[in-house]
Amino acid sequence: MQRGALPVALITYHPIGMIHSPFPDVRGMPIQAAFAQEVVGTVVLDENYARGLEGLEGFSHVILIYHFHLSEGYQLQVRPFLAEELHGVFATRAPRRPNAIGISVVRLDRVEGTTLYVSGLDIVDGTPVLDIKPYVPQFDDRSDVCIGWLQESIDRARTKKSDHRFG
Repeated sequence: MQRGALPVALITYHPIGMIHSPFPDVRGMPIQAAFAQEVVGTVVLDENYARGLEGLEGFSHVILIYHFHLSEGYQLQVRPFLAEELHGVFATRAPRRPNAIGISVVRLDRVEGTTLYVSGLDIVDGTPVLDIKPYVPQFDDRSDVCIGWLQESIDRARTKKSDHRFG
């Protein structure tokens, strides 16, 4: 191995459940959960993970970590929904990534058995969920942020919808 090279390791994740939403495909979806507050859906966990939900009902929001299962391959340069020019994939939230992992912060409306009822969903129906974490503002919120190239177009984000470019 060369000095400075990353070690090669096989990493395997197994879905713990499935996300259900009103979006059968990526076209027309909100581009971020913050702009999908009215969109409701469910996260149905495998029964084997039921005990892992204990105590979650006290949280108002959760972070869903999921696999972009419709994304094939990746591009290191992409044209995101809010830009006309190319940007590096790591400066975007585009789904075609070296590791097709997505995150969304959604409102947790209630928990019934192994089903989480959520709102603010910007995820295609049938997406495998890899993990769920509680959103804690004292841990997750930052006030001293800069948003790079997005600063010019962030005001358009609320009305922008997903199209074919990543699906």
